[in-house]
Amino acid sequence: MTEKSPAPQARALRPDKALTREERLKAALKANMAKRKAQARARAAQEAGEDD
Repeated sequence: MTEKSPAPQARALRPDKALTREERLKAALKANMAKRKAQARARAAQEAGEDD
């Protein structure tokens, strides 16, 4: 039995997949940070309202 190695075209696509994954992770992180900031603002506004 011989092992099949990936075609040269498949090897060329791997950096693109890694780049796509990094872009996806970057977008997810950005969205997560925006969500957390919004939650923190809402919490701060709620606490400020309770002080009055």
